[in-house]
Amino acid sequence: MPMLLSFSGLPGVGKSTIARQLAMETGALWLWADEIEVAMRASHMEIGDLVDGGYAAAQAVANRALMQGYDVIGDCVNPLRITRDGWAHVARNAEAEFHQISLVCSDATEHKKRVESRVVSLDGWQAPTWIEVNQWNFEPFENENEVILDTCKLSVDEAVSILSKQFGRA
Repeated sequence: MPMLLSFSGLPGVGKSTIARQLAMETGALWLWADEIEVAMRASHMEIGDLVDGGYAAAQAVANRALMQGYDVIGDCVNPLRITRDGWAHVARNAEAEFHQISLVCSDATEHKKRVESRVVSLDGWQAPTWIEVNQWNFEPFENENEVILDTCKLSVDEAVSILSKQFGRA
């Protein structure tokens, strides 16, 4: 049975770094919402706010990949319950296992440093400021099955190892 891991967390907590490495080690398809949204903006220069277009596109690709038997890692901020529910719906539709991974950075000073020093090799991508990250409306999780990893207490390798062990393959 294919598996969908949905990564959530504020910008700068390490979602993409961990998701990318986990995908490299497991062969899962890594769907990075930022990359999808940058491509959408580049193809339609008049688009300003994509609302949830990047999420919808990523979820459509995830659905097809899961139906073809691939494991998928969805990498998005997923700040609202409705955005996280979208990933759960995709997994149900494709009859795939579903796991929510919430990444946090419990040390505000470290989190701020990460946000302010981020370097992302994605042409057209604009990093949010620390002020913007702090203003983000991030609804708490209500799922008791969610896995929470504090990236201030774990290295990338440790986080990937935990996830690999917990989920067996992706």
